[in-house]
Amino acid sequence: MTYSGDAHLAALLKNDGVEKDLTSVIDLVDGVLAAANGATRADWFDLVGKNLSPDTKEALLDLRDERKGAFCNAADGFDAKARIDDLRKYLAAKGVDGFIVPRADEHQGEYVPARAERLAWLTGFTGSAGAAVVMRDKAAIFVDGRYTIQVRQQVSNDIYEYRHLVNEPAVGWIYDHIEAGQKLAYDPWLHTVAHAEQLREACESAGAELVAIDPNPIDALWQKQPAQPLAPARSHLLEHAGQSSADKRAAIAKALETLECEAAVISAPDSIAWLLNIRGGDVPQTPLMLGYAIIDQNGNVDLFADERKFAAETRDWIAGDATLRHPGELADALRGLGNGSVRLDEATASDWLRVQLGEAGATVRVGRDPIAIPKAIKNEVELEGSRKAHKRDGEKIIRYFAWLEKAAADGTLDEMRAADKLLSLREEDPLFRDSSFTTIPGSGPNGAICHYRCIPETNRKLQPGEIFLIDSGGQYIDGTTDITRTTIIGTPSDEMRDRFTRVLKGHIALATAKFPAGTTGQQLDTLARKPLWDVGLDFDHGTGHGVGSYLGVHEGPQRISKGPNKIALKPGMVVSNEPGYYKEGEYGIRIENLIAVREIDAPAGAELPMLGFETLTFSPIERRLIDASLLDDGELQWLNDYHAQVYALYADELDETHRTWLQKATAPLTR
Repeated sequence: MTYSGDAHLAALLKNDGVEKDLTSVIDLVDGVLAAANGATRADWFDLVGKNLSPDTKEALLDLRDERKGAFCNAADGFDAKARIDDLRKYLAAKGVDGFIVPRADEHQGEYVPARAERLAWLTGFTGSAGAAVVMRDKAAIFVDGRYTIQVRQQVSNDIYEYRHLVNEPAVGWIYDHIEAGQKLAYDPWLHTVAHAEQLREACESAGAELVAIDPNPIDALWQKQPAQPLAPARSHLLEHAGQSSADKRAAIAKALETLECEAAVISAPDSIAWLLNIRGGDVPQTPLMLGYAIIDQNGNVDLFADERKFAAETRDWIAGDATLRHPGELADALRGLGNGSVRLDEATASDWLRVQLGEAGATVRVGRDPIAIPKAIKNEVELEGSRKAHKRDGEKIIRYFAWLEKAAADGTLDEMRAADKLLSLREEDPLFRDSSFTTIPGSGPNGAICHYRCIPETNRKLQPGEIFLIDSGGQYIDGTTDITRTTIIGTPSDEMRDRFTRVLKGHIALATAKFPAGTTGQQLDTLARKPLWDVGLDFDHGTGHGVGSYLGVHEGPQRISKGPNKIALKPGMVVSNEPGYYKEGEYGIRIENLIAVREIDAPAGAELPMLGFETLTFSPIERRLIDASLLDDGELQWLNDYHAQVYALYADELDETHRTWLQKATAPLTR
């Protein structure tokens, strides 16, 4: 393994005290390996070993594994009761009666650095969305539909009341439980402007008060809290970006003029990455550099980020596109905008930013990040990169399932080894940089946990007669992938085949949808659910999320879901198509491809331009789980055509063994 940033890493590792600050080293090395060709856990260990003593190296590896366990393993000393007691004592000493702990960092990202895993540290819940409210004598934890099973496995109901994040939000619980005269503390860095206002209204309506607190109480109590990430920033070349930073900045400057704003504070790290054509390694599995930027109507950009992240070549790359400034200068820069109108992103801008601008006298306009839509609409270079990344990724998936069929036959294969095998195959690709999220290898009842996290305590073997769901993806320099496939170990039951086929019918309905320009994902969502609704079933997660271009595997603002969404789908947007079904305690089913919105030929007499989807993901769909009698002629034709495409794409590139397997997996299905 070679990487031009090794020297940069080595210099950082030699800083005074680095052997005591192991968490900083973890962040550094993970960032380096995110940019390294063929990086594996062994490579990581080897790279660290070049710079650290054997004892420190061993401690470092143990700490990294502990962090990946999300701080909640009881064997590692996790005690939820002790932690909430300590928090209550701290709050009482500060003269406040409660505190809200969101699963968020300062940028409201889904994927956050280890330092920001405050909710996991306090409660043990490791999901990617949630919050807890802790009062003097009561507490509640809030999660969405993906985590209703998981939260009960990880969080004690003797300490926390379970609530649905969407249907039973924290603001309602606060209003019901806070008493007049009490004070609820919040960290203004960790809440959006809108959410902070909702909390304030809930408190004031109950005769209570919302107060900012500094430092964050969890930070004060968390003795081994990881340091701020310090991974190297790196360039994202034009051959993959498809558009220069200069052109992007000019377009955003024009948008600001239209919005009548003198400047915008860019708080979303993926927007900064897109705008300046840079990538980083500050958060797991998403190539982001954490920081802030301010862009004005002339297209000038100030970038607030730790200069230690920038090697000489990266400084040269952004020269002329942005002025690099110390993060500590952000407050002064915001105060310098006091006479103007400033745009803040409604989704990622913290209430702290609003407070600073408001105190400076600026006119604060909260709305959609002006970069969000341009970033979501992939240019032709990005789309072609996505096609190529998916084609290479698909070849690994085919080889994986051919291996799985034999490896799982005797009942000795477990989830962890199944996930590791897929990662090892992806690592063969020289353009692979990391998984796009932690692989979800759900066997049997674990598959019913939508965002299941496999750890040693939950790891189970793939057993005959059970469904195995594996949701995974890759971060490639030319594109981001996300694919879910569901297979059966042995023979399925009739119920399994019925449910799988209904999920497939919903998947096909969305894949083949034709719709007028201006249609939103919310309007299409029903197509994927109807076959399940017909028999009184449903799934409690969105049908589709946006996907970035070597950026976030979950990217907005477009999505396909029941929830309100006014963002029209536009050509170039990439979304997932992933209906599912989950039977608690037994199995889970999901079929996921990525699809790109495209223009299609309008039928004769059409009065509106029409759109449809281009499928980007090509991999066999498990034939043994399909009840062909439930498919109509059009659905059966789509399936057979899709499988014919899969075979044609890969047959010539595979060896005889894998080609034979693929031929069987994609054979036409008949009734």
